Amino acid sequence: MKKRQKLGLKKSSKNIIGIIGVGYVGLPLAVKFSDHFNTICYDNDKIRVNELIKGYDRNLNFKSNSLSKKKLRFTYDHNILKKCNVFIITLPTPVDKNNLPDLKMVKDATLKISNILKINDFIIFESTFYPGTVDNILIPILEKNSSLKYDRDFHVGYSPERINPGDKKHKLENIKKIVSSNSIIGKKKIKYLYKKIITAGLFEVSSTKAAELSKILENSQRFVNIALVNQISTLCNKMNIQTKEVIDAAASKWNFMKFYPGLVGGHCVAVDPLYLSYIQNSLGLSSSLISVAHKINNGKANEIVETVLKYKKRDSNKIKILILGATFKENCPDFRNSGILKIIKEFNKLKIIPDLHDPYIINKKDKIFFEYKFNQISKLKSSKYNIILVGVGHEMYKKLGINKIKKLSIKKNCKIIDLKSIFSKKRVSYQL
Repeated sequence: MKKRQKLGLKKSSKNIIGIIGVGYVGLPLAVKFSDHFNTICYDNDKIRVNELIKGYDRNLNFKSNSLSKKKLRFTYDHNILKKCNVFIITLPTPVDKNNLPDLKMVKDATLKISNILKINDFIIFESTFYPGTVDNILIPILEKNSSLKYDRDFHVGYSPERINPGDKKHKLENIKKIVSSNSIIGKKKIKYLYKKIITAGLFEVSSTKAAELSKILENSQRFVNIALVNQISTLCNKMNIQTKEVIDAAASKWNFMKFYPGLVGGHCVAVDPLYLSYIQNSLGLSSSLISVAHKINNGKANEIVETVLKYKKRDSNKIKILILGATFKENCPDFRNSGILKIIKEFNKLKIIPDLHDPYIINKKDKIFFEYKFNQISKLKSSKYNIILVGVGHEMYKKLGINKIKKLSIKKNCKIIDLKSIFSKKRVSYQL
């Protein structure tokens, strides 16, 4: 066995960082770390890698000059990662069809890293986990397949991602970073690395389990609060009160947390609470609060469809609907777990195929759209719409304005459904 050496904490030239997964989380890390260290970005999506090599980021977060740094390299050849001694895994952790944690991508990546793991290497996980995932699942994979001993031959850290897609204000460097490790060397190492790129400061947590739980708590809190305002919005519509006005009024008190009703989507808020309920249930604890919130939030799509159906004619095949926006949030090209796509699916069950416009749909052939039927509209023009549904508050639609949106239908009795409350309640037919 090779003689173990102390992990280099001061000589940054010795650190070669390997980023596994170059999506919303991995790419910002890679760009920042490459200011200080040689950084290799690996992804098995060859199209994505080739785009980045050519200086194009499909997520629209980075321009070509940021992707062409001297110390930054993109590859789909896993063997290139053998040069690295720091590995950062940033892969998604979704849920399966039964709403249970799906760790397959992270487990597969960990297994591949274990096959090239060397003495003194350092592995950092940034994916979202339920507490105990690093200790009970991932470290054993690393030990078994590398024949190396954790906390003796290699070390592991955990720093949950806090990226907010589409947010130009809260970026990687100015969001406080949680860092953790179960070993003294691991704690020193992870703090040394992230201090290089995070200007907002670090928040050190005593163990990986505590850090894992803190991440799913962040988004579970939002999930539960959104469920509350979703119920309030149902009440407001029943009583003909504008939900936004009520929330804004309540927010005039200093300690009120402001949340708006809507369709819960994306890869964090829609998923993390289910990781929390999983660990609660596995330990024989109640997860009733998450279960009820999940039922409420999921039911919002059906409530919207039912509202649309009240406006339709008897023959559903003749109804013509235009949907403006389908990403899971405004000014962001991410369609994962989009609530609007759920609405389209419900329309399809009724044999309604809506027209869909979204400036962020670049390629309709993307596999995410395979189970949905819609007519993609690249340019907005007037037609015989019965319903125009503003699904996402993209800046484009705000600038377009309610008057021009109304003119997209040549029918005077066309109903405008404003799911994001971006227009005056008096100018639309329905808001959440």
